[in-house]
Amino acid sequence: MSRPGTWAVLDDGCRWEREKAPRGVLASLSRYSLLPADGSKGAVKVTAVATAHSSALGADEQLSTTLEEVLRCPEQHPRADARITGLNSLGTPFGAREQEYADDSVLEAGQYVDKGGAAQPYRWMVARLGTIVVAVSVTGAKGHTEQELQQLGGDALGQMLVRVQQRLKVK
Repeated sequence: MSRPGTWAVLDDGCRWEREKAPRGVLASLSRYSLLPADGSKGAVKVTAVATAHSSALGADEQLSTTLEEVLRCPEQHPRADARITGLNSLGTPFGAREQEYADDSVLEAGQYVDKGGAAQPYRWMVARLGTIVVAVSVTGAKGHTEQELQQLGGDALGQMLVRVQQRLKVK
């Protein structure tokens, strides 16, 4: 779990670090988990993040920044011994390309490489409903297809969005 009062920021060296949440971010929480290894399939790393902003504009700026960061840093370093390479991103506002589940969404795709390990598919799925931004990252492992990872991340993001709708009583 992340430290209270902080959020993840991509620094000038394309390294992810936690910083004090800026003005306008009411709260941000990250949870880290594993889908355990099973037989011939390795463990999948999953991160879930929820951020509450004081305004929809602030939440929208978070999604814009997410899109722009891939242009600035197509290779990123989530930890000293890992990197994410070949990143691409796609933004989809409500109503475009049949996206009808959020006010705005972003999908990032690339390859995750642990020190000495083989490259694995990586997905970062982000969605905004009003002032709330939710996100799920899924890092592949041996034996998992990209389609499985996309489904896993999409299901988790969908559950988070349903909970936001229920809590905010959004239709």
